[in-house]
Amino acid sequence: MIHTSRKGSFTFFSVPLFLFGALLPGCKAPSLLITPVSGRKDLVETEILRDGVFPRDKIALIEVSGMLRNSESGFILNPRDNPVSVLLEHLDKAACDHSVKAVILRINSPGGTVVASELMHDEIIYFRKKTDKPIVAVMMDMATSGGYYVACACDEIVAQPSTVTGSIGVLMLMFDASGTMNKIGLRSEAITSGRYKDAGSPFRPLLPDERELFRTIVMDMYDRFISVVVAGRPKLSEEEVRKLADGRVYTANQALQAGLIDRIASLRETTCSLKEQIGSRGVRLVAYQRPYDYRPNYYANAPMQPPTTNVNLLNINMPGSLLPKAPEFLYLWAPEYSDLR
Repeated sequence: MIHTSRKGSFTFFSVPLFLFGALLPGCKAPSLLITPVSGRKDLVETEILRDGVFPRDKIALIEVSGMLRNSESGFILNPRDNPVSVLLEHLDKAACDHSVKAVILRINSPGGTVVASELMHDEIIYFRKKTDKPIVAVMMDMATSGGYYVACACDEIVAQPSTVTGSIGVLMLMFDASGTMNKIGLRSEAITSGRYKDAGSPFRPLLPDERELFRTIVMDMYDRFISVVVAGRPKLSEEEVRKLADGRVYTANQALQAGLIDRIASLRETTCSLKEQIGSRGVRLVAYQRPYDYRPNYYANAPMQPPTTNVNLLNINMPGSLLPKAPEFLYLWAPEYSDLR
């Protein structure tokens, strides 16, 4: 049995050693060091690269990774903070530290919801106006759709040689499970206050006028995306952006030729160029993390793999595992959804 007791903001663990001895071979029970652990979860700074002798200037490395949502995700034993909240927390810490002269925003994301992408974009714009500190987006495996939307808020966009980016557009995801329900003898009825109140319901086919209604919403959000790219890529006209914004993805070389990014460079090269830009003889590359996370270098704790979606049409537990709670508007590169049309 594990006993715990709290004293102030510290938690102490008392574990019977014979339990460990019973699980391991040999006669000797292993020694165990019990250390008090702070319960605070404030971000702490970690130095992950040093360039120069006794450098005082810092460059903050901030990550934007995975599915972008304005909500928490994950499981009970492996929760993931709200990505929008985490980004703001990191930006605030970098803004308050006068030693931080620039920021690298490392992006590895297929995108996410429209609102989450907009919020993160707007917070970066606010950070730039408030601090005048340059912020450079560095794309990793992918920075598509909402990931590219966020990158457009930065002063400069840099990609790795094998980065995939683009996918400028809007996706509204809906399911029609009425055929499956008919086969298993289920029917859903909705009493509504207006003809469009249950538009987009997964329990009946979408009517033509409802499809047009949602199409106008999607196109309005698409126009918003176009305006963000035009503002972030001043060398491109709106007409040029619209030609590029048909939903396709681009390699780093294609994106560079099209003007969607500024250059192709590694993270180390980007750090060196930022050092020259801020006129510093030596810099420290720092990152912010929760206590007791270990980051020995800037490739440690790499952004998580973009999520994939598996839809099993034989799963009868439709409300919980097959269908979303409501239709979603997404800035997301999700080619697997094309098989559901």
